[in-house]
Amino acid sequence: MSLSQHVAVITSDEQALIVASDLAEDFKRDSALRDRERRLPHPELEAFSRSGLWGISVPKEYGGAGVSNVTLAKVIALIAEADASLGQIPQNHFYALEVLRVNGSEPQKQRLYAEVLAGRRFGNALAELGTKTAHDRTTRLSRDSNGPGYRIDGRKFYATGALYAQRIPTSVVDEHGVQQLAFVPADAQGLDVIDDWSGFGQRTTGSGSVQFDNVWVDEADVVPFQSAFERPTPVGPLAQILHAAIDTGIARAAYEDALRFVRTKTRPWIDSGNDKATDDPLTIKSFGHLSIRLHATEALLERAGEFLDKAQTQTNADTVAAASIAVAEVRALSTEISLAAGSTLFELAGSQATLAEHGRGRHWRNARVHTLHDPVRWKYHAVGNYYLNQQNPPLRGTI
Repeated sequence: MSLSQHVAVITSDEQALIVASDLAEDFKRDSALRDRERRLPHPELEAFSRSGLWGISVPKEYGGAGVSNVTLAKVIALIAEADASLGQIPQNHFYALEVLRVNGSEPQKQRLYAEVLAGRRFGNALAELGTKTAHDRTTRLSRDSNGPGYRIDGRKFYATGALYAQRIPTSVVDEHGVQQLAFVPADAQGLDVIDDWSGFGQRTTGSGSVQFDNVWVDEADVVPFQSAFERPTPVGPLAQILHAAIDTGIARAAYEDALRFVRTKTRPWIDSGNDKATDDPLTIKSFGHLSIRLHATEALLERAGEFLDKAQTQTNADTVAAASIAVAEVRALSTEISLAAGSTLFELAGSQATLAEHGRGRHWRNARVHTLHDPVRWKYHAVGNYYLNQQNPPLRGTI
């Protein structure tokens, strides 16, 4: 995996949003074709990396822009609106950088942040198939019997970003049963990234398997992981706000495509008595309903970012709980609107919108697949329990 050359360094929130808007216009152009042909976005990711956007969460003291979480969420939403896979691929990159910020040593921060600013992409190898719960891990980290460092053995799945990464942050269980996060070089001997992702949505994320066969990792590349969820930290809500941003971007894409299709191609229903589909009162009402929910979601996304900013600068049980709940609220709404927008597009646009050449089906497929990440059914309970019973949500990072 070659390193992106001539990487820009973004220095402000405003610059990050301008760059993201420009890139999104480029990424939107062939997004339907990439989805239809499952064309992996290698050139797009190189442009994405060179733009400097993958380094915007690096703190200012380490040379990054240290943008607000409001800006980070807006950047991801813009990219996801253009291409839901390209919006998803860096999610765990930013998650790993937050784990590094919270739990990394000073030398680890200096070295790994510098790699990111130089254009290195971090993937992920967190989830596993066949365990008792989604949070159980069996991939082992053991001391190398032949010298310093560790060895990793196991298999991961849903490893979004690993196919395109220079490092793969990997959740492992050490000899004491404690989870660590190993930042494994993608070219390590014994590491095999397998492109076996066959999901019907977000088709070009490359979210397949990673096999570890006695893979050596330097002790300096292992960061404490489990402890980030044994005390209040912003790691969990940071991960979740990125998911909400992706859903929001998918919803916006479906909504904008529905507007265009109804305005230019849809015929009025015969019983409506109207000459144009845009005059149909039921269609008008449906767009009103969609727009209200979409705008509410975008507002809650910004609000959640503000809560998360406070949790990062004033980290304690109360600020982290408030951030987790604010993020849970937008995740609930973004889930609902992304699915509704993708489905309503077809209801309003008609059968013609289902034709493959229009590529409209990808919005619903992307929403249906992505909203299964830490699904929202438990978030409603957490939100209600917080306001009704003043109970803080669990710290495990999925609320």
